[in-house]
Amino acid sequence: METLRLDGKSLTVAALSRAAKQSRQIGLDPAGLVAMDRSHALVTRAIQDQIPVYGVTTGLGARATEVLSAEDLSEFSVHTLRGRAQAIGPETAPEVVRAGLVVRLNSMLKGHSAARPEVAQHIASCLNAGLTPVVGDIGSIGAADLVLNATVGLALIGEGQMRDARGAIGPSDEVMRAHGIAPLSLAPRDGLALINHAGAVSGAAALAVTEAVCAFEAAQSAVALSMEGFRANTGPLESRVLQIKPYPGQLKAAEGLRKRLAGGLLFDPGQARRLQDPLSFRNVAQIHGTASAALDRAIECLNLEINSSSDNPIALVERDEMISCGAYFTSEITSAVETLTRSIVPLAMAQVARIAKLLNPEFSGLPCFLAQQDSASNGFAPVMKVAEALVAEIAHAAQPVSIWPSLNANGVEDCFTGSPTAVKALSAVVGHLRQLTAIELLVACQAVELRGFRRSLGEVLNRLCEDIRAISSTLIEDRPLGRDIEALAAGIAQNRFVGIAD
Repeated sequence: METLRLDGKSLTVAALSRAAKQSRQIGLDPAGLVAMDRSHALVTRAIQDQIPVYGVTTGLGARATEVLSAEDLSEFSVHTLRGRAQAIGPETAPEVVRAGLVVRLNSMLKGHSAARPEVAQHIASCLNAGLTPVVGDIGSIGAADLVLNATVGLALIGEGQMRDARGAIGPSDEVMRAHGIAPLSLAPRDGLALINHAGAVSGAAALAVTEAVCAFEAAQSAVALSMEGFRANTGPLESRVLQIKPYPGQLKAAEGLRKRLAGGLLFDPGQARRLQDPLSFRNVAQIHGTASAALDRAIECLNLEINSSSDNPIALVERDEMISCGAYFTSEITSAVETLTRSIVPLAMAQVARIAKLLNPEFSGLPCFLAQQDSASNGFAPVMKVAEALVAEIAHAAQPVSIWPSLNANGVEDCFTGSPTAVKALSAVVGHLRQLTAIELLVACQAVELRGFRRSLGEVLNRLCEDIRAISSTLIEDRPLGRDIEALAAGIAQNRFVGIAD
């Protein structure tokens, strides 16, 4: 199995997603382990010299002013986990937990966590054995994922639950020992290093954004096919036209559409049926360009996040000190994720508008609801209700996360970001977008066939129609289409309907 080697600086969102979903083996850069060892020496020195260091020689949160006794220090790391392992709710998907742990490993190797190398090696051993801590998905407010991470950490020391590679769940102590792994023993600072970071939400966000990329590319393919079915005017996609207002996202989206349409007849003079199409066709470069730019921003944000330290306090070996900071605060993630989520709303609105135009003979010039002529079929008319229901779900889920002063730690922790809620909203929106795109693919493919232009498509869209028809046959007589839509949506999740090279 291919190994993902972590070095604290070169992990990408795409590589993280593959590692989390495909259970790739994890390798740790030796230089990173050395950096961890050097940073942990600061912990030893702080204890010996009784230097106040948050969470090392003092308490946590509202008790940060309390100095720990020598007796407390020996058990503080374990108590740190036990007291905060309060996650509830449905089980977090194993790939999301795995993504969070990979992010934590990568950030530890930067040498700012002051955790021992043994902590990273233990996590890697569990991941490489296919073992995933079991944790609920509710408990983080985006100011470090303390509760979620503590629940994960408790499993790593043998006091929680784990899921093995076959999916069986059991006491983590037993599951680890069955794979020849002893539960992790903690030293001072190790417990806080396991919980006080933003790895959980960073990993979840990376997975959600990766899924959004697949959904967006499939939506691009659906637009191109709809343009063929509608015989849309391609003038608005011309590069020289877009250069009058050259937003990078718009240029990129239009280029992707031109590649999908390449080789077909739609660019030829006289192919467009109208001088100006409805805005859902005419402004697709602007609508999809905004989403494309939001995707790029989210990926840039997360590539930085997963290659940075989100610890508090941080160890600065070159300065021989540990300093409290705010690196765990994920306001950038919230901003990038919510911007992406909101950009999907007008994209979805345009999708349902195009579907409606293709079903309406006054706009499309095709049979009503794309029903076969001389049949009693109602075509895709009932599916329009499903499409509008999906848009309603998307618009509702895309509302911004509410932010108010936090009441935690007796007012010491008085702000939060809401990043986990924002990431869950993005995941929900992307799931509905896949279903809506599946409907547009079905409708557009039927429109192309009814117009008799299937043979005039370019290579990309012709192959796309073949892939659609391998899942859902041409609608001739009325039949339930729910399973077809779900099957196409599943294919979108698997990146099957991009149409062009990544």
